[in-house]
Amino acid sequence: MQKKARGKFAGTKSQNFGLKSKSFGFLVLLSFFFLFLPNVLVFAQENGLEQCSSREECEALLKKYEEQISQYDQDISKTEQQKNTLKNQISLLKKKVDKLSAQINQSNLVIKDLKIQIQDTEGSIGKTSIKIDDSKTRMAKILQVISEEDQKPLIEILFSEKKLSDFFDNLIALEALNSETQEILTGIKDLKITLETQKESLDSDKTDMEQMVIVQQLQKKESEGTKKSQEQILNLTEAEYQKSLKEKKEIEKRAADIRARIFELIGVPKAPTFGEALDIARYVEKITGIRPALLMAVLTQESNIGKNVGQCYLKNTETGAGVKANSGTAVSRVMNPKRDVPIFLAITQELGRNFVDTPVSCPMSVGWGGAMGPAQFIPDTWEKYAEKVKEVTGKPADPWNIKDAFLAAGIYLKDLGVLNNEFKAVMRYFSGGSWSKWEEFYGNSVLSIAKQYEADIKEIQ
Repeated sequence: MQKKARGKFAGTKSQNFGLKSKSFGFLVLLSFFFLFLPNVLVFAQENGLEQCSSREECEALLKKYEEQISQYDQDISKTEQQKNTLKNQISLLKKKVDKLSAQINQSNLVIKDLKIQIQDTEGSIGKTSIKIDDSKTRMAKILQVISEEDQKPLIEILFSEKKLSDFFDNLIALEALNSETQEILTGIKDLKITLETQKESLDSDKTDMEQMVIVQQLQKKESEGTKKSQEQILNLTEAEYQKSLKEKKEIEKRAADIRARIFELIGVPKAPTFGEALDIARYVEKITGIRPALLMAVLTQESNIGKNVGQCYLKNTETGAGVKANSGTAVSRVMNPKRDVPIFLAITQELGRNFVDTPVSCPMSVGWGGAMGPAQFIPDTWEKYAEKVKEVTGKPADPWNIKDAFLAAGIYLKDLGVLNNEFKAVMRYFSGGSWSKWEEFYGNSVLSIAKQYEADIKEIQ
């Protein structure tokens, strides 16, 4: 925000906001409501909802709605936690299902490999069996020859062989062949036993793996079922969540309507009494959280709470020049012609004002003037906050309306971080993002006024 022309300082009791005046204003405000509230229009929500026709009724109804909104916030927060928990569980179950699917695929590949190994082993066993049968046949023939040789008479053996040594050589050869064949047969039998043992082991591994796959498939099915169940619960939770959000929005709209109605019931003039200003500030506190004394102090520093909203008029929309309101003296730099004048013209046109006799702040020694209303917003900044004010009041925002000015200032200060650092936010309200040391008089003055107002408020209560 550009530096703005400031209203006169009005923070002492000797001025218009002294304690007696404040008390008197407060009594006047009470008298106003007791006299005129019976004649106000009945405030009613659409569709036959609850009604309120007085400030007391509206405040009670507003409190009820605020409690409902708080409860909805708790329910929505709880539902969000449940949703997040369910989403995490579903995500974990999905990962578990995916892992089981991968394990099943892996196990099926192992089973396939075991089947191939078993087939190879069965083939080896078959070949070995054939070798055993061949060896047995050869051994039978050798044994038959040996048996036949054993049964020959000695005389036949002597005459059948040229030399006796040939007979013994043949016998020894047969015995050696028989012994070798037996060794081969034993080796083949051992190989067959080994292969059969290997096949049994492979069959056992295959059976175990098949059982594992069955278990994994059951686990996968169970996890998929649980995941589906959790997804159904999540859908129900999401429906409840959306229902709560919708109901909360409806309650918030009713609360906003009631706040706007309470603003209308306040019915204060352009320059309110202390009590009236405090009443407005308290309602802004409910919306923004800003303490009333500080908000009142800012508007006191800016315009003496509406008593001094500017001493210049814009006359030349092309140059931004104007005149003094009390003397008609020409003044340059009343309003920035590029940044603010078009917005100012749109604001005054929407509100049915004639811009040439609508007061704005005069320029300081440097920069431009053009700040509007009790809160002294320049048009460019007001444009950014007018819609936020309208959301509360339900009507076009008017920078010269004391209630709209209070509300806009409160929302703006909140955005500037006033709830965390009052001095810093007040200085940013005055001079923007940065300021020099000499400008800190503004923040010190506001906090000083706020301190006095805080004490005055305690005396009233």
